[in-house]
Amino acid sequence: MTRTASIRDFSIALALLGICGFFAVAEPNFLGSRNLSLLMTELSITATLAMGMLLVILPGHIDLSVGSGLALLSGIATVLTTKVGLPAPVALGIGLVAGLVIWWGKGVLIVKERIPAFIVTLAGLLVFRGLFWLVIQNQTVPVVAGGQTNLYSLISTYYLPPLAGYALGVGVIAAVVVATVLGRRQRKASGFETESGEAAFMKVFIAAQAVMLFVIVTNQFRGIPLPAILFGLVALGVYLLTQHTAFGRYLYAIGGNPEAALVSGVPVGRVVIGAFAIMGAIVAVTGFMLTSYTGNSTTDIGEWMELDAVAACVIGGVSLRGGRGTVMGVLAGALIMATLLNGMTLMSVSPEYKLVVRGSVLLAAVWMDVRLGRQ
Repeated sequence: MTRTASIRDFSIALALLGICGFFAVAEPNFLGSRNLSLLMTELSITATLAMGMLLVILPGHIDLSVGSGLALLSGIATVLTTKVGLPAPVALGIGLVAGLVIWWGKGVLIVKERIPAFIVTLAGLLVFRGLFWLVIQNQTVPVVAGGQTNLYSLISTYYLPPLAGYALGVGVIAAVVVATVLGRRQRKASGFETESGEAAFMKVFIAAQAVMLFVIVTNQFRGIPLPAILFGLVALGVYLLTQHTAFGRYLYAIGGNPEAALVSGVPVGRVVIGAFAIMGAIVAVTGFMLTSYTGNSTTDIGEWMELDAVAACVIGGVSLRGGRGTVMGVLAGALIMATLLNGMTLMSVSPEYKLVVRGSVLLAAVWMDVRLGRQ
């Protein structure tokens, strides 16, 4: 069976083209190599967090604490590196483990104690922000001491050399082609619905162009930024997890119908707890990238990041009721959010108007999701 393209498949691309066109006209520096390279770093931060949110939303939950959580986890690593004097890899490792444990605990509360995820994570939003302020003692703590470079600071300051960037781009394109061909064969052999050959070719062709354009643009500045590579690894891991493992199939099944999934033998509790634990690790990685990018832990770091992550998911076609969503869709949604924020920053838009635009975009995305879902 062949699936035909729908308006949902093109609405995101059209919206992104419209946003980019507006900022290109309103602010000529928007298309400069330096700004586009910075945009890739900002996209990587937002999209990485959105990948974790995807894992939580698929089974029908949500996490409102990720902004405060990434601030706390990165703040712990920053203080351990700068003030305690631990090596950066050790401090980052402690922050990563802390994320796994804390989010595993939240998953246990949600599953075992049957407390709604909205309440558990809303409480986490407040608790984590308060703990973060205590950790940094309401001060600005730099990621490096005495101006010395360490692994923490390199997260946002290291760029892949141009030749290595081109090699990586070719490798990514080859992987996309192989994955597309094998995926279509597998779905056809299993009797599942597949896209038409023309639609699949166009998606691969557009993806290949986007990859090479990304490499060319970033090489015109300094090269591919390390956050983009980290995001690529996270996105690849989430894609493989959701599309090629039983755990991923369970996530979709739970979001589609939790009662039916439980009756069918799906370990609903373990899967949900596992999704939150993985989310904790992704929150930690996002916090490290954001703090390294800004250069320090400040009291307001990570604020409203949960809004951006949820908006990226919803814009990308993820259903807030669970059971529907893809990695590529979330990436497209994150690109829209990152482009909006980057363009408004270039235009020196005041923070209050930025919040209005971000909230309006989220509302519009939910409205579109509901409208298209009725068709």
